[in-house]
Amino acid sequence: MARIISQILLLCFAMVSTAMGETGEQLYLDNCSICHGNEGQGGVGIPLALSSFLNQAPDEYIQRTIRYGRPGRVMPAFTHLDDKQIKLISQFVASWRKGPSPVWDETPIKGNPQKGEALYKQYCISCHHAKGQGGQGTGLKFSRPKELPISAPGIGNNGFLHSATDQMIKQVAMHGRKGTPMPSAIRDLGLKESQVDDIVSYLRSLQKPLKSTQQKLDEEPPVLVYDSDYSLKETVANLERAAVGMNFRLIRNQALDYGFVEAEKESTHEEIVFFCNFNFLYEALKLDPRIGMFLPCRITAVERNGKVQVMSINPKRLSHFFNNSELDQACEQMHDTYTSIMEDATL
Repeated sequence: MARIISQILLLCFAMVSTAMGETGEQLYLDNCSICHGNEGQGGVGIPLALSSFLNQAPDEYIQRTIRYGRPGRVMPAFTHLDDKQIKLISQFVASWRKGPSPVWDETPIKGNPQKGEALYKQYCISCHHAKGQGGQGTGLKFSRPKELPISAPGIGNNGFLHSATDQMIKQVAMHGRKGTPMPSAIRDLGLKESQVDDIVSYLRSLQKPLKSTQQKLDEEPPVLVYDSDYSLKETVANLERAAVGMNFRLIRNQALDYGFVEAEKESTHEEIVFFCNFNFLYEALKLDPRIGMFLPCRITAVERNGKVQVMSINPKRLSHFFNNSELDQACEQMHDTYTSIMEDATL
């Protein structure tokens, strides 16, 4: 009966939301489905429709996760959504749950964090890594062993610790998570409940104040631009020479408006140079397939009123949008590569 009432309430809420012009389903499709799948089946993000996840994750946890994200772990903080929109999304996700929401219990656990650290290193570090930063890769099969349904979450991540209560972490640790590699600490590992309390206390000791990524974004311009004293034709030739000199393979050149206008109407004052180092591309894609949005490398040369400039996107700024700390080094390397090529071509 409780399940039927719950489903009726969810249906009524969806009807009211539709009348108001904004639904949890539409907000989910607009903001979440690209990573978690249209039906919560997972992809870059974890599968949200997994029953073992929904039965352990209170609605409040889902809402906090949307609000805080996972700094450096692909999941962004959705600061542009208000509390009402976040609640709508969490209620839509909750509609996949076959039972009631788990109880939101903020009772702190008092264990021994020193003993918990030793236990964590013995039983948890192989999957969740040192300090709980989580498994590598985004969750796509290309970036992790394909037999794993998800990449181990960052249970020491600040966003996670600000979203999950001690009691939720304890329940997941004690019972494991069916459908994932997460074992039961009690049944499979033979730990005592007091030892689980120690591990939870250790993880809680890792929590720090949350910081905004806006400052990092403000520090990096979206585009790298250099003035050239050469003609457009000479500048393009210089770009090609500089790219080859840094062990990149030239792919093609094309007009900036290629594909948008008829061939005979393409601009002769804007040209893109495409080049690639395939070893770097492959390694970067393993870190995060979304990097394919701006790879292979490209630099645009533009002539305006007799003045020539070269420009490219700034990978260091994009790395903050992607929110994947593993990409930071690769994006910094790309930034330095673009800078070196453009400086060489315009000297």
